Amino acid sequence: MTAADQRYMAEALRLARFGLYSADPNPRVGCIIVRDNDVIGSGWHRQAGGPHAEIHALQQAMTSGNGQARGATAYITLEPCCHHGRTGPCTEALIDAGIRRVVVAMQDPNPLVSGQGLKLLREAGIEVNIGVGQAEAESLNAGFAARMRRGRPLLRCKLAMSLDGRTAMASGESHWITSGVARQDVQRLRARSSAIMTGIGTVLRDDPQLTVRHEDPGNEWVDDAVLRQPLRIVVDTHARLPHNARLLQTPGKIVLATSTAAAQTLAAQSLPSSQVSLLPLPLDQDQRLDLTALMQALADYELNEVMLEAGATLSGAMLSAGMIDELIIYMAPKLMGNNARGLFDLPWLSNMSQCVEIEISDIRAVGHDWRITAHVAGKIES
Repeated sequence: MTAADQRYMAEALRLARFGLYSADPNPRVGCIIVRDNDVIGSGWHRQAGGPHAEIHALQQAMTSGNGQARGATAYITLEPCCHHGRTGPCTEALIDAGIRRVVVAMQDPNPLVSGQGLKLLREAGIEVNIGVGQAEAESLNAGFAARMRRGRPLLRCKLAMSLDGRTAMASGESHWITSGVARQDVQRLRARSSAIMTGIGTVLRDDPQLTVRHEDPGNEWVDDAVLRQPLRIVVDTHARLPHNARLLQTPGKIVLATSTAAAQTLAAQSLPSSQVSLLPLPLDQDQRLDLTALMQALADYELNEVMLEAGATLSGAMLSAGMIDELIIYMAPKLMGNNARGLFDLPWLSNMSQCVEIEISDIRAVGHDWRITAHVAGKIES
């Protein structure tokens, strides 16, 4: 691997990030094609069902001044596909174009591809190198990789708190803990997510819409032409979702995760079946929904990244079950007092040896607030 390989792959990764808000449920992929130290083609995967990054780059290379990609090197952030899905296999396109060398950041975790695309390229006489920019590529597609490798989506838990770790006053009042700048930053997180999940308690208390709102017309963080609304998931064991909830008055699909018994009752009621899908789940030993079964079931919806925006009960249950992969905590410079509500309901935690260890990976200012990115260190023993 050369310095040039690293430089060109960095450019391919930059292109892949353009798909952050639109490529779902597919991975975010970028590609550039280089011949004689000149970039003759570039592309990124925009939307599922559309051309992959390699196809965009090859089309540009074929229509450039040089006229063809034969003998060139392709830098691709993910192993090229080798199967017929929504589109044709990119391996065939690369081989037919006469690409001489392919540099790949990461192997595709999809079992339909995983290693087979690279094998086909090598069998066609193409030099293949893998691993340049792998960490960045893995991070960009952590949700896709989680779904393919673990059979469940990545779960990102978003919370807003005061400096003393409180999320709402004792009365339940919580609007607004953080500033408008922080709330707009949350919209970016929502926009990149496959789904937004909350609990019935939050629905009954706050009546949220759980939609992406691109409120600043001068903000170009996402192209309105490709802005999609994430799936909305409500965890509602006893089927208490009100028929007049704002969720049901707002266009967009909703998955209602509930108990098997409650689902049978709801099936005979008048929830809008075109909008609401029932997800019947078994109960655990505490007579709550089995959260492991829930997360595994969500993979069937082709969800890569799920954003959890819930109260202390569901957030605490997900944390206790070891389901939370990443914590995004917005901390406001204000104090709410000891009677206000905390971040997580963890009734099993009674001594220091049980404390949940958190590893912080990033802290940065967002307006007047701070955004903390972290994950749980080690296994939780609840």
